[in-house]
Amino acid sequence: MHFTRFKTLSILLICLAGFLVAMPNFFSKETVQSWPSFMPKKQLRLGLDLQGGAHLLLAMDEDELKKDWINNLRDEARKVLRDAKIGFTGIGAQGLSQLVIKLAKPEQRDAAMKALHKVRQPIGNALLGSSAYDVDLSEGSDPGTIIIKESEQGLRQRIANAASASIETINRRVNNLGTSESTIVRQGTDRILVQFPGLKDTKELKKLIGETAKLTFHEVHPSLTTEEAKMTSIPSGYKIYQGDKGENEYLLREQPVVQGADLADAQPGFDSRTGEPVINFRFNQIGARRFAAFTKDHVGRPFAIVLDDKVLSAPVIREPILGGSGQISGNFTVESTNRLAVQLRSGSLPTKLTIVEERTVGPSLGADSIAAGKLAGIIGGLAVVCLTILAYGTFGIFACVGLVVHLMLTLALMTLIGSTLTLPGIAGLVLGVAMAVDANVLIYERIREELRVGKMPVSAIDAGFNRAFVTIADSQLTTLACAIIMFWLGAGPIRGFAVTLTIGILTSIFASVTVVRLLISLWLKAQPKGRIATVPV
Repeated sequence: MHFTRFKTLSILLICLAGFLVAMPNFFSKETVQSWPSFMPKKQLRLGLDLQGGAHLLLAMDEDELKKDWINNLRDEARKVLRDAKIGFTGIGAQGLSQLVIKLAKPEQRDAAMKALHKVRQPIGNALLGSSAYDVDLSEGSDPGTIIIKESEQGLRQRIANAASASIETINRRVNNLGTSESTIVRQGTDRILVQFPGLKDTKELKKLIGETAKLTFHEVHPSLTTEEAKMTSIPSGYKIYQGDKGENEYLLREQPVVQGADLADAQPGFDSRTGEPVINFRFNQIGARRFAAFTKDHVGRPFAIVLDDKVLSAPVIREPILGGSGQISGNFTVESTNRLAVQLRSGSLPTKLTIVEERTVGPSLGADSIAAGKLAGIIGGLAVVCLTILAYGTFGIFACVGLVVHLMLTLALMTLIGSTLTLPGIAGLVLGVAMAVDANVLIYERIREELRVGKMPVSAIDAGFNRAFVTIADSQLTTLACAIIMFWLGAGPIRGFAVTLTIGILTSIFASVTVVRLLISLWLKAQPKGRIATVPV
């Protein structure tokens, strides 16, 4: 029961720091901002269920993912066979899951199979020696035919990668709105949950994250028009694209010259001659070299700027564009150029996202939840304080002081790590208080047992803390293991509950064991020698 001066000061400083960091959460933002600059001002963020806001559930388009995959695989297979000097009469897709290759010379099938192994990509951790691949190669029923089929593991890996890339892209777009309070997590295999606390109008948010923003630059067919192509046949490697207004059509090479991934920057601006809103873009080094080489070889011919498979414009190349920068004009407004610039800077989505569920939670519902939570907390807190004091007397008062310290330290740590407080988080706070009380009950009951066997009061108190700590640590570690599993496997509110519970476990051990023990030690020192004969527990 002896505490050195350094240890006592350390415990008091930790408690004081916790109270200072947690204090802004009990005042309004306006009040906190008026405080001196040296005072902490960071507050807990409120979740969607407490503050209100937008809730969107987005579904990925698997067919579009498969289509992009089959197109890329076809181009890669064509390149591999040409490099290996193996002739073929056709490479075509059957559905969206397999590619059929017909060789010019059937006797070269073994050589082609060997060369096409390059298009396969291993799945899983290469360090663990994974033998799974994203595609399967097989021989067709006809001589000289090879089939490349997508594997089940490959499809799952592609969906997982697309979901991760979509989450990162949406995060960058939403953060450009000037907030980091949004929650964007994967839900299931092909769905993404977006929660935006405090947002009342979801129109701008849906526009921002609902558009793929896939920017590409394409070569226009040098001689054929779309009408001539429709009357005869569309040349191999070309495709008809619609204009952004739906009036004009363009016959473009399907393989882009430069893609949006090669953009280094995109900013909204105004045309110096017409004053119309435009987007000024700049390529990275790779994109600038490709664009410069293309414009140098195609002077006097048009090229098309395509956004989400819609042609924005098809200007004629007057001279080589060697600077790696340019301007995109079209039927833009100031708002649309700002939004498109954000989308281009944050990168294109790997696939189209469709809103399958949309909810808007009003701030009044959040206010009702906060009021109900406060009422429940006050009633529960008073009940715990009264029962603890009735059961353990003076030591019950020490336990209640420990509860206050536990609660303030929990709020302080949640504030420091930038946690978001939700209704499940409040449940975690209440559960943490219950665990802290449970620790004190175990200690006090152990002290009573030691007193019954005839030990002196100070020895009984010391033995009660030491021997009960093993039981407390065991129960808290078990709960901590459950919280870690919930955080690892859960998402959204489940993770919020797990974080609050984990912090509550750590602070409850400190408050119930260390702080309460210090209070009892100070109380013992303050007692006259004759009055320590009995312990008020």
